Formats: sequence, C-alpha cells, structure tokens
Amino acid sequence: MISVGDKIPDVPLATVGADGANPVRSGELFGTGRTVLFGVPAAFSPTCSDAHLPGFVAKAEEISAKGVDRIVCVSVNDPFVMGAWAKDQGVGDSVIMLADGAALFATAMGLSIDASDFGLGVRSSRYAAIIDDGTLTWIDVEAAPPDHEVSTADAVLSHL
Repeated sequence: MISVGDKIPDVPLATVGADGANPVRSGELFGTGRTVLFGVPAAFSPTCSDAHLPGFVAKAEEISAKGVDRIVCVSVNDPFVMGAWAKDQGVGDSVIMLADGAALFATAMGLSIDASDFGLGVRSSRYAAIIDDGTLTWIDVEAAPPDHEVSTADAVLSHL
C-alpha cells in the first residue's frame, strides 16, 4: 500500500464534466497544489451515497478554506456512472469526480479490494488522503468497505 512520503502513481483515468468524460493522468491531476482525495468502493452504493460523498459536498467550502485546491472522489466505475452519480448527488463544482474504470489507480495505490462476493469484482478500498504536489502526506483507510469513520470529511478536516 502507498505510504506517506510516496509519490502518487501516474495512471490513466477520466474526469467527468459538463462536456462528458475527459481523459487525465493521475500524475497530472495530483501533481501540483494540495488535493483532498477520497476513494469509495462503488457509486450509488448506500454508504457512498448516503454519507461519504455528501459529507465532502457539504464540507467543501470549509475544506477549501484550509488551503485545499481540489477535492477529488475516485471510484472504480466508468465516467458515465460517475457523471450520473454527481448529478444525482448535486455535486456541482465542489468535488471532481474521477473514474477509475479498470481499477488501475486503486491497484497502483495498493488500495484495491476484491468485492466479488458482492458481485462487484475489483473495487477501491474506502479511504481519504491528502496529497501535496503529487506526494502523499496523510492517508487513512477504513477496515471494511461499509465502515465510514476514518475517511470522512470531518476526519480530513482534522488533518488539514
């Protein structure tokens, strides 16, 4: 698993915007400035939709006020699902929705999990991280996917 002080891996991903899916490399997205990143196992899943993403949307201004340039949500879903989820959740410009369709980022970070027992295949662990100029400066990973304690917006705020 990635550790504090490590550079964020550089893999192809996609962001979602008004014009649809846009290819981006993680090294480019996270390479400059301060980023709060949180990973979720699945868009539209109960914990992700009821608590995790909404918490970051609600606290986006407070997080940004702490010197954060961008808040990014990543999930092993395609960009169209991430776009639909952003619309459903009223994300607007508060959070960049990042699609890791082939789990390349989750795997490169050492944060992939096998959720085949739930019919989901390879997914991302639930976590939150702070990245400064492409280097991981803080991370906390939930013990199990449904857990939602150490990776909340409030947890991140306590580390900024």
